[in-house]
Amino acid sequence: MSALKRIGHKGADLIAPGNTLDSFDAALAAGVDMVEFDVLPEHRDGSGRLVLAHDYDDAGARRPLTLEEGLAHFAQDAWSSVELDVDLKLPGYEERVVDALRAFGLAGRALISTTEEASLPIVRAAAPEILLGWSVPKIRRNPLTHPVTRVPALAAARYARRVLPGRATRAIAEGRIDALMAHWALVDARLARAVREAGGELYVWTVDDPARIAALTAIGVTGIITNDPRLFAATA
Repeated sequence: MSALKRIGHKGADLIAPGNTLDSFDAALAAGVDMVEFDVLPEHRDGSGRLVLAHDYDDAGARRPLTLEEGLAHFAQDAWSSVELDVDLKLPGYEERVVDALRAFGLAGRALISTTEEASLPIVRAAAPEILLGWSVPKIRRNPLTHPVTRVPALAAARYARRVLPGRATRAIAEGRIDALMAHWALVDARLARAVREAGGELYVWTVDDPARIAALTAIGVTGIITNDPRLFAATA
């Protein structure tokens, strides 16, 4: 495994539609160290099977994989050296995910991440052996991609960069989380150093620019999440 963890977002979302077997296999072929995928309850009221989808629009566009189908795929020998980032999109089904990871023998190479702060102590209590990541900021759409929201989003990011190192290191020191999953706009050398010195891990999402991948690697982040894991070979 490389010093930097190379992580495929939803598998390899720019190669094949994310959260599908084709996308996961494309990430594997590109040499990822970890694959990130999203988990939602089948119905908006929280009922039904757990499925692999980023949101309900995504789930409605096709028949999503069930969590069990995805985990059975990752339990195959070809995936034995690849870690899993299981991203919980909503609260309320934390223990069901933990039980499924254990049932497939995957808890030992899984990290559960979420933006939902209320979910963090539930996961920690249910599965102290599973790495736990807090994802920031809590957003459904990237405001940096729209000209109307880009300027205020950048201003908010500057403020967050000032306060986030302290919040993250306290959470790590208190054992509430093991890792911080941060949008690239929040990440700088100060945050990377603070998380590292606190004994935690720092994962950066979602980075599809080779120059940014190289810059983040240089400041010592733990891992980078990208839609196109072929970029890692281009920046090696």
